[in-house]
Amino acid sequence: MQYRPFGKLGVQVSALGFGCMRLPTLGDASQIDEQEAIRMIRYAIDSGVNYLDTAYSYHGGNSERVVGKALMDGYREKAYLATKLLSRIVKSHDDFGRLFDEQLSRLQTDHIDFYLLHGLNKKTWPTVRDLGVIEWAEGLKSRGLIQHLGFSFHDSYDVFKSIIDAYDGWEFCQVQYNYMDEEMQAGTRGVRYATSKGLGVVVMEPLLGGQLATPPQSVQDLLDRARSRRSPAEWALQWIWNRPEVSVVLSGMSTMEQVVKNLASAERSGIGSLTADDLEIIAEAREKLSALYPIPCTQCGYCMPCPNGVDIPTNTLIFNRGAVTDQIDFARGRYAIRIRNGGKVCIQCHECEENCPQGIPISNWMLYIDQVLGHNGAYDPAQAPAPR
Repeated sequence: MQYRPFGKLGVQVSALGFGCMRLPTLGDASQIDEQEAIRMIRYAIDSGVNYLDTAYSYHGGNSERVVGKALMDGYREKAYLATKLLSRIVKSHDDFGRLFDEQLSRLQTDHIDFYLLHGLNKKTWPTVRDLGVIEWAEGLKSRGLIQHLGFSFHDSYDVFKSIIDAYDGWEFCQVQYNYMDEEMQAGTRGVRYATSKGLGVVVMEPLLGGQLATPPQSVQDLLDRARSRRSPAEWALQWIWNRPEVSVVLSGMSTMEQVVKNLASAERSGIGSLTADDLEIIAEAREKLSALYPIPCTQCGYCMPCPNGVDIPTNTLIFNRGAVTDQIDFARGRYAIRIRNGGKVCIQCHECEENCPQGIPISNWMLYIDQVLGHNGAYDPAQAPAPR
């Protein structure tokens, strides 16, 4: 296993971290196949993985419970444990302690190594901040109940930077990052800014929810022509491990086969290990994927700000990716998160369309996206609005 520095903490973490939000199940997402999940987690730890990531809400709350079982029999001392406070369900200061005590009980531990405020964005951060979450967390640190404090994030770069700048005590952050997301959410600017502040950077969604592991055939054909022979998943993982800003890459593994393959990939990882030809292949894959999108949006942002608060570029990107990779259900989940966190629906004012350099009928697309992703409508390309 390769190990990397975790920001300014003087800690070495495994290049591959075990993300425990996609553990093997027995059908329903909340029903974890405990025996297999524990076998996979312990195999990963025995193979050098020393960073486990879970959260209060994963698998309906059962992820923490199963992770706690996996860390028995001496495994707790072999790995760093990271879990998260679900910020969006906090309504009062008392909720902080109640939820944390529940997490300690589920995990069967007396402390958390890396504790995160989960899903901070422009809505949840002010809420928990004003309820005193920082002071509360610092109290836990002084008592040894948590060792290090960070946050996970889904929003724009500007929001990301403002959260980092709001508190000098952040020690690490967790962001969505992959070769399709260089300019989305925190993006490359975000991971570089976090690193400049001494924060460890944990990457989630390196395969974009599995989409980069099963690309369209045209992208697969491109990768197959490369001099370096890698699976689509390894191309995506190595692109992230190539970057010096990244501390640990989380993979939500559902099978032992995935664990074994990802461990082998991690062994081959390293900062600056990709050649110029490799990086060119990934750039071509990114361009080809983008060109396959049904909405010809270039993410220029000229349509923003929307007077009704609709995040037009992000809605477009979520839909495009779900359509291209035939993962509309995954896109529905992403869209639901945005709506739950205060995202707005188009009111058909059409103001944005005057500013679109691509001539996209944005209002029609926003309604169609909400119909398909927000109301479980069927995606039929023949029934979709004209691209322009």
